[in-house]
Amino acid sequence: MKRHKLTTTRIIMLGFLTGAVIGMFCLMLPFSVKSGQSIDFFDALFVSMSSICVTGLSTVNVGQTFSPFGQVVLLFLIQFGGLGIVTFTTIVLCIFRRRITLSDRMLIQSSYNLDTLSGLVRLTMKILKVTLCLEGIGALGYALVFLPQFGARGIWYSIFHAVSAFCNAGIDLLGGNSFCNYADNVIINITTVFLIIVSGLGFPVYWEIFRTASVRLRSKEHKSGRKMNLHTRLVLVTTAALIFIGMMLTLLFEYDNPDTLGGMSLSQKLLASLFQSVTLRTAGFATISQECFRPASCMAYLILMFIGGSPAGTAGGIKTVTVVALLASMFANIRGKRDVVIFHRKISDETIRRCVAIVVFSLSTLFLLTMALLAVEHSNFLDTLYEMTSAIATVGLSRGLTGTLGPVGKLIVTATMYLGRIGPITFALAFNSRKPLDNITYSESRIIIG
Repeated sequence: MKRHKLTTTRIIMLGFLTGAVIGMFCLMLPFSVKSGQSIDFFDALFVSMSSICVTGLSTVNVGQTFSPFGQVVLLFLIQFGGLGIVTFTTIVLCIFRRRITLSDRMLIQSSYNLDTLSGLVRLTMKILKVTLCLEGIGALGYALVFLPQFGARGIWYSIFHAVSAFCNAGIDLLGGNSFCNYADNVIINITTVFLIIVSGLGFPVYWEIFRTASVRLRSKEHKSGRKMNLHTRLVLVTTAALIFIGMMLTLLFEYDNPDTLGGMSLSQKLLASLFQSVTLRTAGFATISQECFRPASCMAYLILMFIGGSPAGTAGGIKTVTVVALLASMFANIRGKRDVVIFHRKISDETIRRCVAIVVFSLSTLFLLTMALLAVEHSNFLDTLYEMTSAIATVGLSRGLTGTLGPVGKLIVTATMYLGRIGPITFALAFNSRKPLDNITYSESRIIIG
């Protein structure tokens, strides 16, 4: 019998699925829910998948339903999903001093799309240290508000929401209305925005920024310092541009809306618009109820949610670099240029093909499953599309549809969250093989397009 080797993509797929199933059984334990509360199979599976896929959608009120044990299970699932199956497994092996084999190192290399096998284990441990450090900073920020408000319980609230924000999960313990009660609280807003942005940049960007800053500090002349690589520059520029665009569009469309920004002062409008733009980067927290936004705003938000964050981080979506590469390819075709060039650097045809595969897969999955949910639930089109875009991009924002879903609808959204979490990663890795599939070259032919 042939022995089928587990590839990176299969390990990622099975890892998230196994984690979600284990989490489901843990959440269904009697002591996982508070006294007088209960949770059925569909809700447990939905919440577990939402947690490990760091989405944030929930069919139950998390804070009121789950006991401290259940909340710890959710926290573990969020951290597991945020770090990813490959990183998390490597960290556990290092903690228990297990030997990291060559196949393990190749798995890490493939997961982070790196060019070398050297220093991969150290890189993984750095990821753990940076994660704990940034989550600790976030917990301290939240504690400034939650400790005076909730007393000792505020410590747990601070830790939970720091992990949830850094992992872009968007799951809260505050009663089901996220941060809507803190819309004008500067500390809560800035702390959450900070955690979402830094986690959405991606871990490779951290190392590149640190390396560049270190070299420039050591160099005698500024011009002789090391420049950041193309990926880091793309991530930083695109992230800043998308946040600014989202903020300006929110101000433009919602400035006089009495249900959103209309009754706020100018400073509060700026803060709320900034938070809304940042949370669309797959975070899922909200300071304004999403069903209150106007249709024009929601259309803009659909695009921003679908794009998501940046590669090799905790955010979802098709990723910022993917969109930039496709736009650059489009403009190159319009101008009749042969090569796709960004910042005076050529982008390979293989990379462009992978970007196309990711976008086509994500859009196809979104449209098909949205159609399935509409057929089952007979719900409002905008609310349904918003829900499914949020699910496939692992955002966690909803216009109130989640709590009304039936059993079949819950399964459809659960599948969407799962495919959204592993889909782009799986396809990116599947098209990352350096080994040619065959040596056959076919004759070229022309077709009519456009």
